[in-house]
Amino acid sequence: MSNSHLVVVGSGIAGLYGALLAAEAGVRVTLLTKGTLAQSNTHQAQGGICAVLTEGEAAPGDSVEAHIADTLKAGANQCDPAAVRILCSEAAGDIAALERFGVLFDRDDTGRRALGLEGAHSAARILHAGGDATGAAIANGLIAAVRDAAELGLITLLEGCFATELLAHTEKHPALAAGDADEAHDAGTPPRAAIAGIAYLDPRNERQVLDTDAVLLATGGAGQLFEFTTNPQVATGDGVALAWRAGAVLADLEYFQFHPTALAVGRNFLISEAVRGAGAVLRDANGEAFMSRYHPEGDLAPRDVVARSIAAHLATLARESAAEATGDAPAKEANAAGQGEGPHHVFLDATGVEAANGPGYLARRFPTIDATTTALGFNWRRDWLPVAPAAHYWMGGIATDLHGRTSVPGLFAAGEAACTGVHGANRLASNSLLEGLVFSRRAVTAFTAAATGKHTWPVKHDGATRLPLLPSPLAGSVQETAAAALSRAELRHLMASHAGVVRDADGLKLVAAALATVNPARNNAAAKRPEANIAAGTELRREHEDSNLHLVAQLLVHAALTRENSVGAHFRADFPQGPGVILEPALSMTRKSNFWVNPVPTLTTAEPQRESETV
Repeated sequence: MSNSHLVVVGSGIAGLYGALLAAEAGVRVTLLTKGTLAQSNTHQAQGGICAVLTEGEAAPGDSVEAHIADTLKAGANQCDPAAVRILCSEAAGDIAALERFGVLFDRDDTGRRALGLEGAHSAARILHAGGDATGAAIANGLIAAVRDAAELGLITLLEGCFATELLAHTEKHPALAAGDADEAHDAGTPPRAAIAGIAYLDPRNERQVLDTDAVLLATGGAGQLFEFTTNPQVATGDGVALAWRAGAVLADLEYFQFHPTALAVGRNFLISEAVRGAGAVLRDANGEAFMSRYHPEGDLAPRDVVARSIAAHLATLARESAAEATGDAPAKEANAAGQGEGPHHVFLDATGVEAANGPGYLARRFPTIDATTTALGFNWRRDWLPVAPAAHYWMGGIATDLHGRTSVPGLFAAGEAACTGVHGANRLASNSLLEGLVFSRRAVTAFTAAATGKHTWPVKHDGATRLPLLPSPLAGSVQETAAAALSRAELRHLMASHAGVVRDADGLKLVAAALATVNPARNNAAAKRPEANIAAGTELRREHEDSNLHLVAQLLVHAALTRENSVGAHFRADFPQGPGVILEPALSMTRKSNFWVNPVPTLTTAEPQRESETV
């Protein structure tokens, strides 16, 4: 096993955990990340990680079946039920593994792990660490374990290295030699080349190549597509772009979750869902607790519902404000279309939480939020916090089977970069960290089984080629260009305005047209004036990031245009969701704008079975 080499790209929970498990299994592991190990979405996660614990520790009435039901419901019945069952039933084991790696979860007065409640959960099953610093606590524990393993020579760390290209065994697949890869895609057949290596830029901006038996992409999401996001600056869709260029099947790209309560001033800081779980209430500027207007679960409705309700309520207030001020019909219409002035945020009222639990409760339970809001001049024990929806999590990504395998042999994906099917059209709160654990572990198990000859990589493309191709309103338009069409600031503004919480065909086509326009002169000029809010890095790295953002923006817009209905986090104002709406299967795409329906069952026809395992 020591001769087998796995390259893990990314240092969030999926990458760190996968690297540790692979090293424990005797695999030669290289962990490559473009920033430091601490730069990830995981490090910023506040709310927690959910799991139904063993009997005696689970909340009264809670069960794995209840967790499954909540996940399926939040996902608007677009989830893969088999993947959801795996996620929920295997959760407790991975929580125990985290503790083995040094992660300490908060305990209650009885010494049991404390459990919190969040939106769309039917029971308290959210574990947290450091109050509202769960992600940082998990990341720090795993990082310490990874650095220990690196000191022992079990993991090679490559920090500050930017992955630019996946390399394949093209010599074994003549049809995929230079110039023929696109032809294979045009024929509707995913590539059969196997991963042989990965190219990257080292900290000196020199191109390096690693030979490897497999690559696990755990690069996180793409929140930097949008003007207002809770994601760190490193979230630029790198893994999805790498996989698409390698010909991998992508899925559910239209589903991008907007967290309803990001602080609307200062830096893009998330106010955890756990605050509403503890009893905080959303109010408008008039003091109305408005969520009961939009959903029977009120402030604890699923995230997509709350984010969309905030947007709808702000639009209503804008129309009412315009009508009162002018009585002018055109002004009302302008505000309804988002062209006029009106409120841009609502408020989160946590004063009742402090009153109900005693002085100092908010600071004890949510120390990170308390410190950050205090530094910004807020006293949330007394005052309401201004909040607004912000891009938070991409449910779509690189399509995988139940073992993290993509449609390209030798390429695995896990975490937010992957689309395992567990989230459907809208992710249940606190399922993201759990997914990163469960499916990175399963990916490593599948890799080690392949490396020891227990099974061969299942390339089951025959089923995929028989699936119907869906007509696309942008056929042939998803393509890469030599230079990004827009500056990063322009791209983020366009995406937020027309591909965000609420979308329609006109807006999406406007973005698509802008993305299809190449202006190398402007792009080069922008590169010479680095934006202050871009993470420290070279011009070359920034160009690669902008190229990835430009590509994944095209893919997302393409998918959003193709899905002409509203479901979960994908809301089309021109195809609004209504009672009894018939939901379509998940959309997927490979290069050259071909779309398949539900590729995942095709990929799962051959499972790497452990002797005691049935899936």
